[in-house]
Amino acid sequence: MEQLSLNKFVRLKRKSLKMTQKEMSEKSGVGIRFIRELERGKETLKMDKVNQVLDLFGYELGPIETNRNNEES
Repeated sequence: MEQLSLNKFVRLKRKSLKMTQKEMSEKSGVGIRFIRELERGKETLKMDKVNQVLDLFGYELGPIETNRNNEES
């Protein structure tokens, strides 16, 4: 199964619940600008705010394994 990026995951979850960005902003307690930046894939976001948004869907941030092809010397 392909892993979704955070921004795609949030956008798909929001749309599946038929919520606007403004509604998600209000329900999660973060600003609309933050929602827009999150859905655009901004690389520097506050984890606590991301977790506020993810909590709407019953999720939280956590570590995932990366698929890097690093050879050990």
